[in-house]
Amino acid sequence: MDMQNQQKLYLVTGASGYVGGRLVRDLLSDKKRVRVLVRDAKKIQGQNWAQSVEIIEGNASNVQDLDRALAGVHTAYYLLHSINVATDFGDIEAAMAKGFAESAERQKVQQIIYLGGIANDENRSRHLTSRMNTGTQLASTSVPVLELRAGIIIGSGSASFEMLRHLTHRLPIMTTPKWVSNRTQPIAIRDVLYYLRNAANLKEPVNRICDIGGPEVVSYASMMQKFSQISGLRKRIIIQVPVLTPKLSSLWIGFVTPVPTSLARPLVESLISEVVVDPRKAITDLIPPPAEGLLTVSQAIELALTRVAENHVDTRWSDAAFPTAPWQKAQSDPDWAGELTLKDHREITTDVPLRKIWEQIEGIGGEHGWFGSGWLWYLRGLIDRMVGGVGLRRGRRDPVHLRIGDSVDFWRVEGLEDGKHLRLYAEMILPGKAWLEFHLEERDGKSFVSQDALFEPRGLGGQLYWYLVSPFHFFIFPTMLRNIVKAARKSHTS
Repeated sequence: MDMQNQQKLYLVTGASGYVGGRLVRDLLSDKKRVRVLVRDAKKIQGQNWAQSVEIIEGNASNVQDLDRALAGVHTAYYLLHSINVATDFGDIEAAMAKGFAESAERQKVQQIIYLGGIANDENRSRHLTSRMNTGTQLASTSVPVLELRAGIIIGSGSASFEMLRHLTHRLPIMTTPKWVSNRTQPIAIRDVLYYLRNAANLKEPVNRICDIGGPEVVSYASMMQKFSQISGLRKRIIIQVPVLTPKLSSLWIGFVTPVPTSLARPLVESLISEVVVDPRKAITDLIPPPAEGLLTVSQAIELALTRVAENHVDTRWSDAAFPTAPWQKAQSDPDWAGELTLKDHREITTDVPLRKIWEQIEGIGGEHGWFGSGWLWYLRGLIDRMVGGVGLRRGRRDPVHLRIGDSVDFWRVEGLEDGKHLRLYAEMILPGKAWLEFHLEERDGKSFVSQDALFEPRGLGGQLYWYLVSPFHFFIFPTMLRNIVKAARKSHTS
């Protein structure tokens, strides 16, 4: 790599998301200078690359923030989307892309690289149409745009992979819509990143659209069968029926898998199209395939399953914040927010070492559960999914360790100080904002642990909600704290 290329500045938007977080890591490994634009800098502090990048905190819809982020940038990666945000996500995405392109032109950016979706079939979903329109808006100025269009991305932690995995594992017999027979050309996340990182090394700016896909064209049904075979499961019985609309399918997926309905729907709607690479849009003359070749579907699934089994999932689909309600978008610390804060406080002093207690607290949620009252947690998660929330099955990125920004079922890690403090912010549908906090310290040679459930109600309805659920708190929170200490004691003595 020449010295001039190392001096270029690369901006990555969407760095707290699934693809963006991995791309930053890869660009840094190539000795690139990287800047990231994020709405909340705290969300990426747990990443091992956070201290190696320049961080611009701002909103991609704000002109001043865009100008700050793009100043001095040679190549800008556009990895933003709004499919979870609102019903009019197409208009939001188009306006955001247009503003980004205009700012890039003002700041004399040399190249924009955009990851979109393959849209060669005339029968396109709203999601794919919006992705295509985003590319059009990005290319509306004089700044060259290299648009890489991909189909289903298979990788540990991707929404498509989680949907495929849970449908196959949980349903030995399934009724499916006829779109499961449509042709698609999946690509491994490893190969998506290969093209993105090598696009940074182009000798001249490029203005074109390129499709990227794996070496195989398959149906979604055949992918499920491959998945079941690799996982050591029996062949799945798939019965196609004509009555399952994308809306009904996404509701079913939201019930069976951790992927919420609001995210499942655009993914499902995209499957009505045949998502196959157009040879006329090949990228091979710009970036040749990897020396070892592109991963097949089976290889991509095997690699993803290995990463999951080894707890080596760098980023996850749930890393991107899930929108709950307008009043919940601006998170704030209840200690200084100045709003009414309702609290359920518990504390305990024990001779169990702090480190052992911390291990249990850091491992909370996911497969480990919530230390008792499991049926109440399940019920709350079920209610949340019924009203459009993420529910309880979102799980964790890593079963042992947490980092700021991680999702933990319907919570997100907002504060973390190893061995001392954990603050979780609730992303369930609520009439207000809620946190769950743990503080650990040593007092007089003993371990002191406090546990606080905090709630900032929105109006009278929020206050009524708190008092209605308070009786359940008497079962959940004391039991949780006692069982955390009990599990820590068992771990210490075993």
